[in-house]
Amino acid sequence: MRRRVLAFVTLAALTVPAAAESIPRERLEAALTALDDMSQQVVADGQVPGLAIAVVQDDAPVFLKGYGLREQGKPGTVDAETVFQLASFSKPISATVVAVLVGERVADWNSTIATLDPSFRLQGAYPTQQLTIRDLFAHRSGLPGDAGNELEALGYDRATILQRLALVPPSSSFRAGYSYSNFGLTEGAVAAVKPTGKAWEDVAQEKLYAPLGMSSTSSHHADFLKRTNRAELHIGAPGKWAAKLQRDPDAQAPAGGVSSNARDLAQWLRLQISGGTFNGRPMIKPAALAATHEPLMARGNNPVTGAASFYGLGWNVEYGRHGLSWGHAGAFSVGARTLVTIYPEAKLGIVVLANAFPTGVPEGLADSFFDVAFDGKISKDWLTPWNAAYAGMFGPAIEAAKKEYAAPAGGALPAAPLKAYEGRYANAYVGAAEVAAVGDKLELRLGPQGKARFPLTHFNRDVFIYYPTPELPDMPVGVNFSLDPDGTARAVTLEDLDGFGLGTLARE
Repeated sequence: MRRRVLAFVTLAALTVPAAAESIPRERLEAALTALDDMSQQVVADGQVPGLAIAVVQDDAPVFLKGYGLREQGKPGTVDAETVFQLASFSKPISATVVAVLVGERVADWNSTIATLDPSFRLQGAYPTQQLTIRDLFAHRSGLPGDAGNELEALGYDRATILQRLALVPPSSSFRAGYSYSNFGLTEGAVAAVKPTGKAWEDVAQEKLYAPLGMSSTSSHHADFLKRTNRAELHIGAPGKWAAKLQRDPDAQAPAGGVSSNARDLAQWLRLQISGGTFNGRPMIKPAALAATHEPLMARGNNPVTGAASFYGLGWNVEYGRHGLSWGHAGAFSVGARTLVTIYPEAKLGIVVLANAFPTGVPEGLADSFFDVAFDGKISKDWLTPWNAAYAGMFGPAIEAAKKEYAAPAGGALPAAPLKAYEGRYANAYVGAAEVAAVGDKLELRLGPQGKARFPLTHFNRDVFIYYPTPELPDMPVGVNFSLDPDGTARAVTLEDLDGFGLGTLARE
């Protein structure tokens, strides 16, 4: 599998600047050489189809390279211009956009959402009135982390999802707990741009992407699809990657919808490392940008490195073996992995973009690179534990679901006639659902106009199963009908949509 010639393409590494630096020049050069060797090797070994990497020190890119293939089995190669979907790496980028607005006094980190966007509601009246942009970017609103994600998967748009968050019970008291919320942060961003009268995507382009010359960066999925030089999403395992699925993240664009390339992201790294200055000119008020890097909510320790970890505003803030770092990972379970890490005291940052899931290659490469940069050698094998962390992310849930629905205890009882289950069901959170007979089987139809369609397989009496997650095709989910004495279903509970107690739909 070591097809080095076909598996990667590189661009010439840029010369390390001679300016004074906290990391000696020769050690940085050794770290860049090690990074290049490791990157070639992981692609040659099939650990990921393709990679793009940018490293910035002080105010200059020192490394821009691409490796491997944009799509497995096709000839297009990755270079520094290849556009990747960033997933949650979008969050610190969006925090930067808001920092620009805060510096211009269009909004403030402490501006209340009730003032900026009065239509938005949490379940409780008090948090609804007190909620700020800071709360939402720090994930301390009380919104459960997955709230809205399941609605997005069904095809609902951003406005519908944000409106329905008012129905979700909190996972903690307001400002008392950390719960990572894509749609919470999305609302924070959407509210911040309300005074401009413009869409979030347009403000991001105007205030950040254009001034930095990030010509291949966008918060519109349609722009990503227009790129000829783009990386496709891959799922599978090392040596078995396949580009099967796509991901349209427009509904949560501020939290997960940015697409970009290594060259553009090097410009953004320069802005972060310089404290808001770009090409020698102030672009963001230093205090507005510095607020994004302040640790606000404890996250526990990093599961692999053991570093004490906190969340700021769209950033992870950690205190580890090499000191203070700012960072954020991104992942789409349908096939993307991304990472940014900055050591501000050393003025050194890295971006690693990969077109596969599950993989811990971005973290493994970054941790190894920083070991050489700071200590002159790699302290341990970082790739193996990071790969294991991502590979095992869904394993326990899949195995539990398979065990639960392996076979009914005592044998399966027959289902009622199909007409007992057919009909329309609804609740205010999930919306409408239709259960219809298709031949001698039932089909579940969810989302806008019932476009999300799933065949139901009988399990036991009034319990059926379906497989709603394309990237986890062997993970069954229960569908439980409740029948009236007359033998007609009065309600249906969808197990995967019931995490907040909102998965039971009544017959209309």
